[in-house]
Amino acid sequence: MPTGGARNIKILGAGPAGLYAAYRLKRLFPEANVSVIEQNMPDVTFGFGVVFSAQGLQFLADDDAELVRSISAGLESWEDIEIRVGGERIRIDGIGFTAISRVTLLRILNEKVREVGIIPTFGKSIADPSELGEADLIVAADGANSVLRSRYEAEFGTRVDMLTNWFAWFGASRPFDALTQTFKFTDHGPFNAHHYRFSPTHSTFLVETTADNFERCALASLPLEESRVLCERLFADDLDGAQLISNRSIWRQFPKITNVRWFHKNIVLVGDALRTAHYSIGSGTRLALEDVQALVGAIASTDGDIAAALPLYEERRRPVVQKLLDAASRSADWYEHFAENMNRPAWDFAMDYISRSGRVDPTRLASICPAFIREYERRKARRQPDAGTETGAHSSIP
Repeated sequence: MPTGGARNIKILGAGPAGLYAAYRLKRLFPEANVSVIEQNMPDVTFGFGVVFSAQGLQFLADDDAELVRSISAGLESWEDIEIRVGGERIRIDGIGFTAISRVTLLRILNEKVREVGIIPTFGKSIADPSELGEADLIVAADGANSVLRSRYEAEFGTRVDMLTNWFAWFGASRPFDALTQTFKFTDHGPFNAHHYRFSPTHSTFLVETTADNFERCALASLPLEESRVLCERLFADDLDGAQLISNRSIWRQFPKITNVRWFHKNIVLVGDALRTAHYSIGSGTRLALEDVQALVGAIASTDGDIAAALPLYEERRRPVVQKLLDAASRSADWYEHFAENMNRPAWDFAMDYISRSGRVDPTRLASICPAFIREYERRKARRQPDAGTETGAHSSIP
């Protein structure tokens, strides 16, 4: 157990990152006063499912096997991605994922913080960090609209760039058997949907469109219910009788947030308060939990010396995060042009999709997705050679 001086710890935000930070820090400093402050009430949460890789939360297993077992019991899992485009449904094998209801994840983490004697304060908004009082360590886990980060924007070197596409986050009253990406030209223009189950009966269903189409359809002026009904109609074939479910499902643009510095004095950023990774790579919650894991590890390795631990946390964690952020940026850029990409033949589109982040080279892709690659190559071999066509221009694996 560290002997250093974190005796009074304040955590702003009771999402997954904030609750996990409270749990881990209280276990590290059993005698410390650890407080969690959340502006929303305990039964208020936005979003539907939280997606992880096929390995789920095994990256946390060495530090907390019991927590991983608790969460894993509620995970849904699948082995494929399905691309729906141009009237085809294309399966990409070997890209496994898991998902859990955000409500379930928060319930498990709330139970964990209570087990270590922490009772979060809900329904309390903080307008200024001075309202937190004295603290040895302040953890900003208050999301993309972080109050703490905004107060010290210059000190953190914060940059926020808004992507151009617009999206609305719904749920769906049916499960899907794979992580599914549906792209279509509708009578209201180009739309895509990211959908995957997070429970045996329900799925996340995120709808996205281009900036030009958003303006053309006047989506900004649609009441929430009319917007839900419109999206339900546009994706009626995919929903197959199911309904879309709204939970503050407003249209918005994705904020790409970065910070030059990850801490200021005794305030440290984690999760979406620190940086955002585009939803198309499904790593936001995992990144947030890994941030906490790295922060606690740095504090433990410096024997509780917060002044030494915070730069160590940034030094160790930044290179790992940057690789994923680079991939997320490439993925986001691909989605920013999804309507143009849809003009390509369906199987070329699918290949371009799975290659979009640049994280997997062709050889490794062939070993991960053998069935998809075999079929892609078979179809490519059957084409008439024509270097001047869109199809001919993609005559090899990217």
